[in-house]
Amino acid sequence: MQQLPTALPFAFGLIALLTIACFYRAAHYSRRTLAVLLAWLGLQAGVELSGFYTVTNSLPPRPMALLAPPVLLIALLFGTARGRHYLDALDLPALTMLHVVRIPVELVLYGLYVYRAVPELMTFAGRNWDILSGLSAPVVYYLVFRRPTLGPGWLLAWNFVCLGLLLNIVTNALLAAPTRFQQFAFDQPNVAILHFPFNWLPAVVVPLVLLAHLAAIRQLWAARSSTVAKVA
Repeated sequence: MQQLPTALPFAFGLIALLTIACFYRAAHYSRRTLAVLLAWLGLQAGVELSGFYTVTNSLPPRPMALLAPPVLLIALLFGTARGRHYLDALDLPALTMLHVVRIPVELVLYGLYVYRAVPELMTFAGRNWDILSGLSAPVVYYLVFRRPTLGPGWLLAWNFVCLGLLLNIVTNALLAAPTRFQQFAFDQPNVAILHFPFNWLPAVVVPLVLLAHLAAIRQLWAARSSTVAKVA
């Protein structure tokens, strides 16, 4: 990866911290949540600075250690009674506003593309339309929670659509990374995630955005089912 201007890693470090702060707010300022997130942030910084992720020909691919543990933790939250109680207690308006962080993420990704650290397909100039989620989040928040114009069904649909946008870019980013499973972007692969602090994107930012969607969908779906049951 060529030399980047200091502003890009600095900005992304702030974005990662902002994402944690937003989820901390959604978790009603839970100190345990904050401690876990900061510990994971620090651990991933140390692992990357050791050069672990720069080895790209291993099996399984070492970058899997960025995303796999958070995904397993999310599965554990949904698979246990205590976990589901935690998810149901998260603040839905705060979960919705958390997605605003996707705007600066996309701007940083475009900057990384300019400096040949990610392929164009990972930006809004390519296959990545995730910035629409960030741009629409404050509008949806306002119309659902501040001046109720849209009902919960609209919020549920928005979460499903934005979840699809997230899965689209995550899939493209993984298949563009320089591992044995790379499928495209061979001329300009996704090398940024192998370096600090951009490894925090798959390790911290993406899992929190994913969890925000899944927790919101769970809450909204449960409320919808309860309403239908009462009507019936």
